[in-house]
Amino acid sequence: MVYLGLYGRVGGMVRALKYRRRFALASLLAKPLAEGIQARGWELDGITAVPTLLPRLVLRGYNPPEVLAQEVARLMGIPYRRVLRRIRYTPSQPTRGRARRRLPEDLFVPVLRVEGSWLLVDDVLTSGATFLRAKEALLKAGASRVYGAFLAVRDPGALGPYR
Repeated sequence: MVYLGLYGRVGGMVRALKYRRRFALASLLAKPLAEGIQARGWELDGITAVPTLLPRLVLRGYNPPEVLAQEVARLMGIPYRRVLRRIRYTPSQPTRGRARRRLPEDLFVPVLRVEGSWLLVDDVLTSGATFLRAKEALLKAGASRVYGAFLAVRDPGALGPYR
């Protein structure tokens, strides 16, 4: 797992990208993420992002994790692909208590077949529930290994051994 910092420290930048259409931040934030990924030595075959629901996409006009993932992919010279689709609504995870963050197994479905090691990008890791569901779907798509990259983490221990 690679991330820029704890939410309390970098959350303002996350909110600016996510809610205020500050697209230039994606370029600024993608560079240290790409450097962190390269420092880990991960050999990646592709990069994808945690997808959002269509109504959220229509309302916002973009998916912040996708904007970030595309920039990371560009910087690293690795293909970006939309591999997953979100098919079920769930309330925003930060508004729910940790015990209520259980997500349905079919939250995401693959829309492409992939091979090899993939990077899955999201803006914030809160409990790890969304990331783990997306990771499961990416493995169903054919990925042999899935790594994670985030702008901010609320609980660094959230993924335990899945780092």
